Amino acid sequence: MFAIVRTGGKQYRVAAGDIIAVEKLAGEAGDSVTFDDVLLAGDGDKIADSKGLKVTGEIVAQEKGEKVIIFKKRRRHNYRRKNGHRQQHTVVTITAVGNSKAAKKAAPKKEAAKPAEEKKADAPKKADAKKEAPAKKAPAKKAAAKTEDKPAPAKKAAAKKPAAKKAPAKKPAAKKPAAKKED
Repeated sequence: MFAIVRTGGKQYRVAAGDIIAVEKLAGEAGDSVTFDDVLLAGDGDKIADSKGLKVTGEIVAQEKGEKVIIFKKRRRHNYRRKNGHRQQHTVVTITAVGNSKAAKKAAPKKEAAKPAEEKKADAPKKADAKKEAPAKKAPAKKAAAKTEDKPAPAKKAAAKKPAAKKAPAKKPAAKKPAAKKED
């Protein structure tokens, strides 16, 4: 389900699980926020009744937006003013639109953590097996590993191009005969 919410003079299309940046709202990270001004609600192509519908979210962070440079200039008057501004934003995760709630994404991470624990348990067994092996065989394994890898293809030397011919030196301009002195 989605909804169009108005906050901070702007409108946002939100659904459960979305992360949006809105104009600064009062509160700290982890606080819950409710948007009462719902303009439209729908599910797919169907539009639902938005009267009395509330959108809830959780504040993720209070941040500053991108820097905007304000530069004023008046021609021929040596007047230049440069100023910068960073707008305050609140990053909000939408937890529920009406009665529909966002599915938690943390659950797959826990499942992924279990195979990692199994791998960690297998790692000490492999380490014990390596300790039992004599030290002299370890270099042989490395050498065998090197032979199994394909050797890098030999690079062919590029054919050298003949040097460009130099332009012949220019002859100096002919000197003009000296002017004769008249008595």
